[in-house]
Amino acid sequence: MEDIAHYLPGILLSYGAFLMAIASPGPNVLAVIGTSMAASRRSGMALAMGVATGTLTWALLTAVGLSALLATYASALFIIKVFGGLYLLFLAYKAFRSAASAHDIEATELSGGRRTSWGYLRRGYIIQMTNPKAALAWIAIISLGLVPDAPLWVAGAIVAGTFLLSVAIHLLYAVAFSTPIMVRIYGGARRFIQGALGTFFGLAGLRLLTDRS
Repeated sequence: MEDIAHYLPGILLSYGAFLMAIASPGPNVLAVIGTSMAASRRSGMALAMGVATGTLTWALLTAVGLSALLATYASALFIIKVFGGLYLLFLAYKAFRSAASAHDIEATELSGGRRTSWGYLRRGYIIQMTNPKAALAWIAIISLGLVPDAPLWVAGAIVAGTFLLSVAIHLLYAVAFSTPIMVRIYGGARRFIQGALGTFFGLAGLRLLTDRS
């Protein structure tokens, strides 16, 4: 129990960073919303599962890579946390800039025509895996939960937890945004959401940069 209590705050912070990240409408979220609105709720849910599977892949790749790196070079954790902290501050800047902008979200249907459920699932996976910023985001998210000599189960808990959160949240997007009114409601709260994201990312980035553990 003492081990869990020691590592739990970092794990929960990683979960929080992930939730904040998917609260911001990036390409994956917009694709799910647009597909649910233009095609069907079922198609949006299939795309959401593809995105969630891509999330699991990125989380596994990052966790395995960082764990292997730290097993060989324990001092690399400091560099990883500095890098992750700077990236979170960059995300905070983008969120605050988005909050100040009058530009609304734009959810459109995927190009290439309608697909089967398997086709949407596969497309969701491709969208997530070809996102060039995903690797940077995952380094920041996982490094929030890492401390020196952290056992493998810590990385495993972050990977499993973020995957379950990804499934739940992306499916929620698919179901909720299958009606246009939800897009208008979300658009009305967009500036508040982006401001909250900026605050969280800024605080999390500063935590990584000032962490001496």
